[in-house]
Amino acid sequence: MYRGTWLLVGVPLLVAALSVAQPEPLPPPVLPPSFDAEAAHALATDFARRRPNRTPGSLGAVDWVSERFRVYGFQPKLVRFEADIPGLGRRQLTNVSATAVGRSRRAIVVLAHRDNLGTSPGAVDNASGTAAMIELARAYAHVPGSAGGQVRPAHDVVFLSTDGGAFGGIGAAKFAADPAYRGQVAAVLVLDSVAADAAARLEFAGDAPRNPSPLLVQTAADRLVDQTGRQPDRPSALQQLVDLGFPFSLGEQAPFVAAGIPAVTLTAAPDEAPGDPGEAEALHVERLGEIGRATQQLLVSLDGGAELAPAAAGYVYLGPRLVRGWAIQLVLIASVLPFLAAAVDLFARCRRRRIPLGPAVRSLLRRGGFWLAVGALFWLLGLFGAWPSGIDRPLPPTGEAVADVPLVALGLLGAAAAAAWLVARERLLPRRRVSGEEELAGSTAALIGLGVLALVTVAVNPYALLFLLPSLHAWIWLPQLREARLWVRLGVWLIGLAGPALLLASYATRLELGLEAPWYLASLVAVGYVEPVMVALFLAWAAAAGQLGAVAARRYAPYPRAEELPPSGARRVAASRVRAVLRPRRAPEEEARALGG
Repeated sequence: MYRGTWLLVGVPLLVAALSVAQPEPLPPPVLPPSFDAEAAHALATDFARRRPNRTPGSLGAVDWVSERFRVYGFQPKLVRFEADIPGLGRRQLTNVSATAVGRSRRAIVVLAHRDNLGTSPGAVDNASGTAAMIELARAYAHVPGSAGGQVRPAHDVVFLSTDGGAFGGIGAAKFAADPAYRGQVAAVLVLDSVAADAAARLEFAGDAPRNPSPLLVQTAADRLVDQTGRQPDRPSALQQLVDLGFPFSLGEQAPFVAAGIPAVTLTAAPDEAPGDPGEAEALHVERLGEIGRATQQLLVSLDGGAELAPAAAGYVYLGPRLVRGWAIQLVLIASVLPFLAAAVDLFARCRRRRIPLGPAVRSLLRRGGFWLAVGALFWLLGLFGAWPSGIDRPLPPTGEAVADVPLVALGLLGAAAAAAWLVARERLLPRRRVSGEEELAGSTAALIGLGVLALVTVAVNPYALLFLLPSLHAWIWLPQLREARLWVRLGVWLIGLAGPALLLASYATRLELGLEAPWYLASLVAVGYVEPVMVALFLAWAAAAGQLGAVAARRYAPYPRAEELPPSGARRVAASRVRAVLRPRRAPEEEARALGG
């Protein structure tokens, strides 16, 4: 049945293959770009040297940007707001904007964050992006008394300098939620580290499982090809799938994409992680000019072209072509069907053979209760300040809030979790020889639980099935391998962990976190960036994984009946075991009395 049901997956695969398309870009402008790379380089150098420390809330950087806007005849608008930044505390931040008024009230936003981590002058990240944004504003300048008039675009063009960009795009998220611009933003172009000495790159992942309009991404790619002579780098297809299954991006396009606003980041940084050599000598003038001219041409194309569609439900680029998100979701959902068919058939066989499933279900719930307790302990320690706290934005991987791993708090969490496990395991220990039917019941209960988990995942975010499918299709074979050798059973069980391992490997490599990747993910949970429903799904998965691991290791036992419990009761025995761990071992006579003789 399992193998036969895979034939049904062939239809969605065929549909996905037929959905592959290459989006057509907007036509290029007729006039050549006027972006002055040398002028932008001078601005970036001046900004980095005059304002080297631009941590969020720095007023000197606000004054510098505002003065440059005034030089070009703009009246800068300042929006101040407060944010609790992990590692920095509560700060008053400022977004500075200047608007070239167009014939339509629809707006195109050119955005660059001006702040840095405070560890270097941040010449590349992001004095270069700020300078490029100001140089782009020069094309729309109107200096009183000068010859000629101000360029009148078709749309309002908003040049936005955000604060808190190095700490997860705080200023960008504030602007994306501004009711004054709700429904009025046609597109957002983000400039970040545009003078790095690396190839031009596009970022378009969002805080939600969405992507910007393919028309915007393809037009941005073509304008970069016009200036650089090569296709810009994009995240790999696998990385794009990971970002859809577990939405995350340090780029400032992310909150806009999540809000349904087409947005893309143009950058030359080799990785999403912030940070650069910092000094003005690190600025790459040629790359700054290429990306600056490409952005100007992209802005003109968008201003004179058709209106972009809202952010799409996702897609994955395969080279210059893309696969539609609905087709990917269809394939992922269809891939669950063979598992569901086999799991339901296994459940029906247990029912026909009158194999009791109640004890196995209670064992699974017991394990779920343990993982729920671990989650509650994590939340409780967070209330006492053990973990990073603040605004629910992604933390900079090199920031203080992540770099200072709280080993004491983690040790306390581990000790509390171990104590909770000593209590929970008392009803999960084998007290007699477990029959093959009881092991089958334990596997069936866990597999049915995984099936329910898969259906909930489909409702929440079908892309997240990417992390669940290895578990489904590896662990469905565990009942068939009951007589296999131990290393075979445990090997199949370990294969089922490939989904979460893929997520950890993604963060460990692209953010260069290494073994600190689990702590970084835990920090995202602590600040609330990861949705609680995703945390709950992981805890439920961990409970099922624990039960199937116990079956594979021959350590599974069904939930005991009342007559199978020790005379003194499981609770007293568990409490005595916890006390034995926390204090020196007592004399044998005292130990016997504690266990009821």
